[in-house]
Amino acid sequence: MRLFIDTGSVAEVEEIAAWGVLAGATTNPSLLAKEDGDPAEIIRRICDLVGGPTSAEVVSEDAAGMVAEGGALYALHEQVVVKIPFCKAGLAATHVLTAAGIPVNMTLVFSPSQALLSAAAGATYVSCFMGRLDDISIDSIAVVAEIIEQFRAGGITSQIIAASIRHPEHCVGAAKLGCEIATVPSKVLRQMLEHPLTSSGAAAFKRDWESRPEFGEWLAALTDDHAASAGRR
Repeated sequence: MRLFIDTGSVAEVEEIAAWGVLAGATTNPSLLAKEDGDPAEIIRRICDLVGGPTSAEVVSEDAAGMVAEGGALYALHEQVVVKIPFCKAGLAATHVLTAAGIPVNMTLVFSPSQALLSAAAGATYVSCFMGRLDDISIDSIAVVAEIIEQFRAGGITSQIIAASIRHPEHCVGAAKLGCEIATVPSKVLRQMLEHPLTSSGAAAFKRDWESRPEFGEWLAALTDDHAASAGRR
């Protein structure tokens, strides 16, 4: 499963892109509204940092407006994917945009039937909101599983994005089901780093290594020799 970051913050993308784990990003009007600066420049910068599909969302509520905004957003950067909210107008706009070769991420999908309509309209990505389903006591894992099953059975090529990720187990659950992508807030990506046994193990390694200072001197000398050798090549 590929990991996207769900944010409007360039600083968050800079931090986590350096880990080497990101394949793309998603933004939305709410996330971008929290940031200072030109939204177009933010979107371009995020595209450059992740080097992969980056969703930028329209705000119009009619199909013609969505199509016009989608074309303008797509022109910002070669990595832009136009994000369209699920609705009748959104389906119509998706059909027009995809026919023009513009990739669409259909967002705010909460059921298998909505996912089917999104794929039929031509959406490249279909984003199912797990956290918000759990908020209303609907099993999000079961919904994502049904979407995946029906797509596979019907040979549907639209990619499923697990969205509204609230905790690491959402990512793990979606991955187990075979979901292609999870778009994850930076907070949850940081949570995925942590485990008490990792921390205690690293502390033990450090303590044992520091008990033999000569080992540190040996590694420092080895590193210097390697750098000098590489510089002579």
